[in-house]
Amino acid sequence: MNEACIVGWAHSPFGKLEEPDVESLIARVAGAAIADAKIAPEEIDGVFLGTFNAGFSRQSFPSSLPMNALPELRFKPATRYENACASGSAAVHGGRDFIAAGRGRFALVIGVEKMTAATAAEIADHLLAACYRREEDDVPGGFAGIFARIAQSYFQRYGEQSDALAAIAAKNHRNGVDNPYAQMRRDLGYEFCRTVSEKNPMVVSPLRRTDCSLVSDGAAALVLADAEAAHALVPGRAVRFRAALHVNDLLPLSRRDPTRFEAAELAWARALKEAGIGLGDLSFVETHDCFTIAELIEYEAMGLVPRGQGARAVFEGWTAPDGRLPVNRSGGLKAKGHPVGATGVSMHIMAAMQLAGEAGAMQLPRTDLGGVFNMGGAGVANYVSILERLH
Repeated sequence: MNEACIVGWAHSPFGKLEEPDVESLIARVAGAAIADAKIAPEEIDGVFLGTFNAGFSRQSFPSSLPMNALPELRFKPATRYENACASGSAAVHGGRDFIAAGRGRFALVIGVEKMTAATAAEIADHLLAACYRREEDDVPGGFAGIFARIAQSYFQRYGEQSDALAAIAAKNHRNGVDNPYAQMRRDLGYEFCRTVSEKNPMVVSPLRRTDCSLVSDGAAALVLADAEAAHALVPGRAVRFRAALHVNDLLPLSRRDPTRFEAAELAWARALKEAGIGLGDLSFVETHDCFTIAELIEYEAMGLVPRGQGARAVFEGWTAPDGRLPVNRSGGLKAKGHPVGATGVSMHIMAAMQLAGEAGAMQLPRTDLGGVFNMGGAGVANYVSILERLH
């Protein structure tokens, strides 16, 4: 089996962007990622495009759109990947499998979403497509309402955790200050995040605005290469996959324990086993904090703390940049933004930048191994990547 390595990347800012559609966002990053990998566009053997869409764009067949910006990609295989909020990681894993199977030497992976052109009501409805509509279509607050129900169940079982959620939000906003791509580069502070106010209203109890990720536009792209090409192209810079696991769960929340992400637990356990390491061997993790309650439960799913003790990880500073396992040094979805289809690709780029020593103000002092966890829906599609620098 061939080894797939990340050899180049490009990342737009996240936020309300001037680009009118996904095609223009794709054009912003596709050629830049290929140039960063120091190859020519015609050397790309396959294109893997992650986008959720669900009504955000009328162009629901976007796989060939990169060819409009890069005619050299014409006649290459191109596929659109969709797995809700994990669509970006689905595309990354698809590109990795393409390289591993020996079907090509170079793969272009793009994640993209244009969300801000929709109205608030449209956004809420589009995001509900990542839930089980037969049972969850009328949940007040849309997708935020789904995670509010998860938080309510968790609080009922383990006690009130609003301050822990505020601490997670404050940590991620503080980290986001250092990320040049982040939508919100402001250190809001713990007291602001824990206090319900006019500027931080309750969205759906117990989730405040600071507990919810942002509505964003954005695109991210990376180039994958086989190990031989990676060594030749970017000696000392390429990032390899030590493991890549994907586990899906049932869609209806009613058929699962809402206080734990069981499929995420399995994905983490299998990825760590495949990588031949323990969680303590990781230098950092980028995890899917679409809502702060998600990050809290993900601490438990990855095995950082026992079930019901997620608050310890943030209150005792374990997940801070100088803690035992820094989590979301990029600011996470909370501060960086969450253009749904772009998120998984972005998370892999943030990890690759850390491992390559190119994270700028975000750079951590120790970056031997990095973990990425990207989740689609409420704990439904779960992707874990373990990454390390190629030596």
